[in-house]
Amino acid sequence: MLEVLSEPWPWYVSGPLIGLTVPLLLLLGNKSFGISSSFSHICAAVLRPAIPFFRYDWKKEAWNLWFVGGLVLGGVIAANVFPFSQDIEVSNSLKAELVNYGVTRYDTLLPTELFSFEGLGTLRGFLLIVVGGFLVGFGTRYAGGCTSGHAIMGLSNLQLPSLVATVSFMAGGFLMANAILPFILTL
Repeated sequence: MLEVLSEPWPWYVSGPLIGLTVPLLLLLGNKSFGISSSFSHICAAVLRPAIPFFRYDWKKEAWNLWFVGGLVLGGVIAANVFPFSQDIEVSNSLKAELVNYGVTRYDTLLPTELFSFEGLGTLRGFLLIVVGGFLVGFGTRYAGGCTSGHAIMGLSNLQLPSLVATVSFMAGGFLMANAILPFILTL
């Protein structure tokens, strides 16, 4: 059983499981799946009287906060029950390219040369961590949701704005990976 949980699942198992969340949420209470909206609910609970945008009944969406809390708790449990002790598998051609950018360690999920407190003091670290984090956070709220909300829930409901958002997410990802990130890594 532990082997099943510690290995990646094939697409034909994980895909339908993710896809079944949409009808399940709709049948169990007409709920909409999404992760980024939980941040708005937390702000509404804390900043409700101060900012008009957050003056809504966040308690109706408390289930979403429990869901996100469960994801965090599940991640903590998984990290402690199934500690990751092997190097990340990266192709030799990518390793050769990453050496030019100063990335040489593959023993953590994120390269410590880029994502660490020491890296935060560099221009590229600041751009990747602070500016990138702001753009992701702002973009999800501006788009009215994140990739899980738009790509999983919105497309399942045949929402045109979700199609536009999902195509934009993909285009932005391709642009970032192939043009912007290589430039930032040279800094």
